[in-house]
Amino acid sequence: MKNRQSSIVNRKFPMRYLPKSPSDREAILKAIGARSINDLFASIPAEYRLERDLKVPRQMAESEIVDWFRERSRENGDGYATFLGAGAYYHYRPVIIDSLISRGEFLTAYTPYQAEISQGTLQSIFEFQTMICELTGMEVANASMYDGSTAAAEAVMMAVRLTGRRSAVVANSLHPEYREVLATYAHHQSLPLTTTSFTDSGRVNLKELEKLVTQETACVLIQSPNFFGTIEDVAAIAEIAHKQGAMLVVSIAEAISLGIVEPPRQADIIAMEAQSFGVPLGFGGPYCGVIATREQYVRQMPGRLVGQTSDKNGKRGFVLTLATREQHIRREKATSNICTNQALVALMVNIFMTIYGKIGLRELAKQNLAKTNYAAQQFGKHAKVLFPSAPRFNEFVVQTSEDPYAINSRILGHKIVGGLPLKKFYPELGNAALWCCTELTTRTSIDTAVGLVAESERLVKSAKQEADVQEVAR
Repeated sequence: MKNRQSSIVNRKFPMRYLPKSPSDREAILKAIGARSINDLFASIPAEYRLERDLKVPRQMAESEIVDWFRERSRENGDGYATFLGAGAYYHYRPVIIDSLISRGEFLTAYTPYQAEISQGTLQSIFEFQTMICELTGMEVANASMYDGSTAAAEAVMMAVRLTGRRSAVVANSLHPEYREVLATYAHHQSLPLTTTSFTDSGRVNLKELEKLVTQETACVLIQSPNFFGTIEDVAAIAEIAHKQGAMLVVSIAEAISLGIVEPPRQADIIAMEAQSFGVPLGFGGPYCGVIATREQYVRQMPGRLVGQTSDKNGKRGFVLTLATREQHIRREKATSNICTNQALVALMVNIFMTIYGKIGLRELAKQNLAKTNYAAQQFGKHAKVLFPSAPRFNEFVVQTSEDPYAINSRILGHKIVGGLPLKKFYPELGNAALWCCTELTTRTSIDTAVGLVAESERLVKSAKQEADVQEVAR
């Protein structure tokens, strides 16, 4: 029986991507002792079985499939300018990144359990951790997480373990989807979450925060630059948290900001999304989350840590130094059920940071900042730019008279993707949208978008004036 099954498989191996032929199916059924397909599925009630062929298009030749996908790709809006940000940023990706990550040593590597045959992967992770520490001002960083949202949630859980307290205060200016992920974590941990508001400057309301943080608070979680692009007063928030013995967790969704914004060194834990560092947008992932912290907290850090050592001959080597997950230690001692790291995606980040270096990253951040300042000034001539008094990085909020969805629909006709409408997350802000500029945003696209918003404002104003005239006439 074993030889007969092997012959069935081997005979058709070159055609492994094609469906089984009727003769193949007959041979397989015979080998397993079934007279027909109906016999094979006899345990499934008849009313749940499909008695007809699937309604799928006819088979296509490979050349036809390639043509079909090329046609579909033209529907993706290639060549469109985009002003979307909100945790997923459109930055230039150096071509060398894909060339290097496509090497078989990296692309096919699995978890580096055996250090003696995983030195390349371990070294790249070690260098990633080192550069993340230099970037964030922290003492130790893990070997990446799933993304920024899970990193933020895991950082809060880490603070709970370290303090022994069972509640957290979360800034309302934290990315709304990060808050949703945290709420899911907290629900099953029976962890109360309290939300603190933001002021007219778009920053955390410090007076309210001071009342909310108590001796039962494990941590305060903020984002800087926050969801509105505003840079928080991290030092003041840290003082409020630490006064009550709570920890400060700072989430960073836009890693490029660290090229010019002072790292939040006052934080106890930094949770970051590193997608901006050479990771493609990719329809929402995979991305690269990071947790960086102080060395004294390392044993409660989720994920894993790669360290540098020397072998018996004095030669430098790399090993998996710390892994606080259930596959490595007793389950009850595990810090997280995140069971792997985004090693290949972290390698993209690693290459990006290596290519740009400190000077290049600063120049890149300055370009983002300059284009955002220009765009905000131009939009401010025709619409209301919210939170103007606080420092910002590459995002800003524009409030218009017309619904942003309607404005975006018209802008799309000019091959421009407009800002993100905020009504879903912050209905109190009305017709507000979050706009983002990066180094890839051109002055032409900014001026075009501003012109279309200005036209929208004129039309709304004109319609209102006409309605007022008619009201007076009545």
